[in-house]
Amino acid sequence: MPESSAFAPQYASVPHRDHTAELGMWVFIATEVLLFGGLILAYLVYRHAFPQGFAAGSRHTKIVIGTTNTAVLLTSSFLVAWAVEIFSPATTKIVTWLLVGAACLGLVFIVLKGIEYGKEYDEHLVPGIDFQFAGPKANGVQLFFVFYFVATAIHALHMLIGVCLLITLAIICRRAPTTRHHAALHSAALYWHFVDVVWIFLFALIYLPGRSSS
Repeated sequence: MPESSAFAPQYASVPHRDHTAELGMWVFIATEVLLFGGLILAYLVYRHAFPQGFAAGSRHTKIVIGTTNTAVLLTSSFLVAWAVEIFSPATTKIVTWLLVGAACLGLVFIVLKGIEYGKEYDEHLVPGIDFQFAGPKANGVQLFFVFYFVATAIHALHMLIGVCLLITLAIICRRAPTTRHHAALHSAALYWHFVDVVWIFLFALIYLPGRSSS
């Protein structure tokens, strides 16, 4: 693999540059953990206060779409890991198609999430716009859907950023892959796997509570 000789003077060597880039991505992920950790903590607090309302709200989510999206995201994460593993000048075509495939699956995830939002709007479950839910559990259900839309919308935004990263790397790696691009792909893969892990937590918190008692 060609070695990129371009690096800023603050770096002692190419490996130093690449390790610094990876460290930067881990620091970024740490800040994202604080963001999603705060959201999940708020969810747990209000779920403790309104257990029946949150269970009722969870039963109104679209479990089939949520499960499909989980499979889609896990598959895309596998494709990205595969691309990182086989990256070399001899495999640029395969790496490119793996990244394009992962990006397309990311778009499938976003489209399915949009369809899910549409169904929830039709059922009057969007707080602040058109929320209608009768009964004593209404406040808890509304709080559940506040968390649901905030958390999933932020996650979908991260997905969209990740798709742009994968498409950009697919184009770059197709033209002239170097060790620098391998380091960039490795950092992008860390980001994509983090988005994957966040979704696993959101899926467990949003779609599963209350299903056994429905």
